[in-house]
Amino acid sequence: MTDQPLGLTVTHRRYVTAADAHYAGALVDGAFVLALFGDVATELCIRLDGDEGLFAAYGDVQFLAPVRAGDVIEAAGTIARLGTRSREIQFEAHVTCRGAPERGPSAADVLTPPLLVTTARGTVVVPA
Repeated sequence: MTDQPLGLTVTHRRYVTAADAHYAGALVDGAFVLALFGDVATELCIRLDGDEGLFAAYGDVQFLAPVRAGDVIEAAGTIARLGTRSREIQFEAHVTCRGAPERGPSAADVLTPPLLVTTARGTVVVPA
């Protein structure tokens, strides 16, 4: 547990595989990113409360750019508000690397700056 919960940020990074792609053009569905946000929220709850917590709601989910197989995606969550049992988290997901199949089957680029692909706000609850 931490002494400074407001502003606490957790970041997870993951390679997006071909098995994660759901649509033509190697596109990944939005639920993939929301699942990453759920994992980030779980770690935040563990760090703050010593409990995995329970996701109660998403608000203001914005899908801003596509996620594709071959991407490296970074999902981050920051504690924005604390209630007695609720925690509001601001989420962002960025693609930090992207496959470049036009140059070859294993070619890829580091994206500078990273591409913001999804934002959301979420609420989790923890036991009293």
